Amino acid sequence: MALWVGVDDTDSPRGGCTTYVLTELLALARAHGLDLLGEPRLVRLNPNIPWKTRGNAALSARFGRGAGPPRTVGEVGGRPVRSFPRGRAPAPAAAARFLEGAWETVRASARTGDRGTDPALVATFHPLPSTLYRRAVQEVVPVEEVRGELARAGAWTRTEGSDRGLVGAAAAVAWPGRRGTWELISYREPSRYGRRREVDAESVRAAQAADPRLFLCFDERTRRLLVAPHTPCPILFGLRGTHRDAPLRARGRVRSEPVERWVLFRTNQGTGDHLTRREPGEWAEYRSGWVDGVVAGPVLRQPGGHVRFSVRPVRGPPIDCLAFEPTKVLPRVARDLQPGDRVRVWGSRGTDPAIRLEGIELRHWAPVQVRSVAPRCGACGRPTRSLGHQRGYRCPGCRRRWPPEAAHRPPRAPPRALGAYHPTPSARRHLAPLAAET
Repeated sequence: MALWVGVDDTDSPRGGCTTYVLTELLALARAHGLDLLGEPRLVRLNPNIPWKTRGNAALSARFGRGAGPPRTVGEVGGRPVRSFPRGRAPAPAAAARFLEGAWETVRASARTGDRGTDPALVATFHPLPSTLYRRAVQEVVPVEEVRGELARAGAWTRTEGSDRGLVGAAAAVAWPGRRGTWELISYREPSRYGRRREVDAESVRAAQAADPRLFLCFDERTRRLLVAPHTPCPILFGLRGTHRDAPLRARGRVRSEPVERWVLFRTNQGTGDHLTRREPGEWAEYRSGWVDGVVAGPVLRQPGGHVRFSVRPVRGPPIDCLAFEPTKVLPRVARDLQPGDRVRVWGSRGTDPAIRLEGIELRHWAPVQVRSVAPRCGACGRPTRSLGHQRGYRCPGCRRRWPPEAAHRPPRAPPRALGAYHPTPSARRHLAPLAAET
């Protein structure tokens, strides 16, 4: 048993960063003689929540008295951050002193003067149910339900403003972490806040090309750098990988302005955890999911390059789907669809009932017949000409004739390969699955 700590809702569109707050807590724990057990966690939650700040991420970490060989997972305050594979719970008095200091650290770092910033800190010696995480990543969870779960676990909590931050902080602790990826986040020198970030795009591109385990670092289609934010926050760049070694090795390849600190986080990014199978009646506001079905009608091209079509599942009415132009790939795939094609689509909805697509999997092309093709004359090799409806064909050279049934109707040629299609990297969500399976 160890001490789990979760934190959320400390930033705003005007600045701040909850991942940075957790790095401060890592330094504070070290000062109190507590060890980091396992890896610090960055947990993305429901991407559709209308009151989120930016990426809707919450953070968590586990502390205690470490045992086993430690690994370096960061550097804060000029000293390495070491993670122990296992450990025991800290003494209650030491935990209490750390938590009081932790809350002061969170309050000092949070953008509490900005609208909608309601920081929360959760600490518990007992695990929280994984269903809490699952609901927080897939739908809207009432704060009252989270308060009840925290009370049953005997958790210690602190909030400022509304209690909404409790949902994310508790969900970050509840994440099982069995499937995950990693992100190494480097932070700027405070003296450079507000200035243009200096991150060399070609060095990032080369790092991604050298290690296929890195993902969402550079978009070749749009030539856009994806590791550096465009917001006034402390982050310099973040390198994402499907193996923990990938971002650690790539860190030395990236040319940038000076790095003040860095931490490697285990994350749920790229897992598709926000997606679950949904029937037509289950697509409530702000939910995500996937559905199998057939294209139910004509594909409609809309102004701005967007494409709209509907999918009819096995049961229930058709579901309206939208492929937005900024995703680049999805509208092109959607334009190839015909009624009867079998697909799997996944995405999310806001207040509008249409599903905003995050991916399309082509499963089977409908055997649509194209128009009849006139036979070719076997004697002179020329294409024949129609003599009218149901009157057959005649060669314009040798005048030989063929009956109407001599025409053939070739099957529809598949316009593209079957399989999963994802948005261009710069339009992908943090949680979007990396593979075809959802």
